[in-house]
Amino acid sequence: MSKPAPGHARVGGAAVLIILAVGLLALALVSACIGQVPTSPAEVIGSVLHRVGLDLGPMPSHPAGEVTLWQVRFPRVALAIVVGAGLGCAGALLQGVFANPLAEPGVIGVSAGAAVGASAVIVTGGSFVAGPAVAAAAFVTGLITTALVYLLARSEGRTEVVTLVLTGVAINAFAGGLIAFFTFVADPAARDQIVFWQLGSLNGATWNAVAVVAPMAAVGIALTMLLAPKLDLLALGESAAGHLGVNVERLRQIAVVLVALLVSSSVAFTGIILFVGLVVPHLMRMIVGPGHRMLIPASALCGAIVLLAADLGARTLVPNADLPLGMLTSLVGGPFFFWMLRRTRRQQGGWA
Repeated sequence: MSKPAPGHARVGGAAVLIILAVGLLALALVSACIGQVPTSPAEVIGSVLHRVGLDLGPMPSHPAGEVTLWQVRFPRVALAIVVGAGLGCAGALLQGVFANPLAEPGVIGVSAGAAVGASAVIVTGGSFVAGPAVAAAAFVTGLITTALVYLLARSEGRTEVVTLVLTGVAINAFAGGLIAFFTFVADPAARDQIVFWQLGSLNGATWNAVAVVAPMAAVGIALTMLLAPKLDLLALGESAAGHLGVNVERLRQIAVVLVALLVSSSVAFTGIILFVGLVVPHLMRMIVGPGHRMLIPASALCGAIVLLAADLGARTLVPNADLPLGMLTSLVGGPFFFWMLRRTRRQQGGWA
């Protein structure tokens, strides 16, 4: 079986994007309806229209319905969408720039570094440390760790994929040791907070968090789209891409910065969420093909859908409980990725 050309899409790209966008809107509406305060889809739509100045549709009948929608559910839905989109886009970018379907944001240390920063602040500030302080520390240390991995992986002015991955493994192991140390020395309340942060959750979603993450996700996705033509050329091989005018090393530097920005801003407010950046781009590549003009937006939309669906499951699978989000994405994403890996090995090209 021959590989499709980089620009080829196996399914109509525009149709896939439309389907994903409609599915995302429908899932967001369902997610906003479900909770302890009963709300119908018509009431959700009516509340949104009322906020934009259109008195159309019914308002929530429950006394706490309006407050619940705008202070609890809508921020959570919005944060799930922007974080999922950022993680999906970051995974597609990293897999494209390193020509490896097994690449994912965690290999460059951003998630582990963010966890170290969050754990350090929680231990230093105690169990009552403010959430913004934890998020800020996670964001900064995620960026620093990514920069450290990249600098250590450089050799003779270039970065080899294998060296970057191995450096990431070493840094992740070291970060894991630091997290274990912070967990050991923390008081019981802070220890529980560290463990829960690492499991990932959207339980603390606020409009302030959305206001921070959304611009970074939008900028990161937009800049990634600008790199799509060069990523397609890079799929032809480093030598061929170089002859066509692509500065491969500079492209990788920009990609690592964008991945660090997208993932650090996301996990800073949600904790570590695994497998979205690994599985989603792989799945979208099966559907729309390897062309990054379609792959990147499709991965962003699908990432948003996956994380929103996972959060809906976290809120509803167990009554009166909020399950860890990272636990659900790992339980579902691990077996799913194993299936995709087996499928890929049965094909001649290696790429799905």
